[in-house]
Amino acid sequence: MAKKSKIAKNEQRREVVARYAGRRAELKEIIRRPSSTEAERLAAQCELRGQPRDASATRVRNRDQVDGRPRGCFRAFGLSRVNLRELAHAGCLPGVRKSSW
Repeated sequence: MAKKSKIAKNEQRREVVARYAGRRAELKEIIRRPSSTEAERLAAQCELRGQPRDASATRVRNRDQVDGRPRGCFRAFGLSRVNLRELAHAGCLPGVRKSSW
C-alpha cells in the first residue's frame, strides 16, 4: 500500500494538468508553428516556463487503482502486477485466465 500522501499528491497533479492543458497546448502550437514571429515564440516560451511544474502531463504517475502501487502498473487494467495476479486467480477479471502450456 502506497502512502496516502503520495496518492493524494498524484491526484492533485492530475487536476493541475487538466486545468492547464488547453492553454499549454495553445502555447506549444505557437512555438511549433513556422508562421509565428520570433517575439510571439519568445512570449509563449516565457509563459510556458511560468506555468507550474505539475502542469506538465509527464509529472503524473500511473498508479494501481486498488492500493496505489507506483511500479509495475498495467494500463489496460489499471492494476499493478501483484493485484492483477491476485484478482485473476480469484476470477474477478472477466476474460483473464492463467496460461498453461
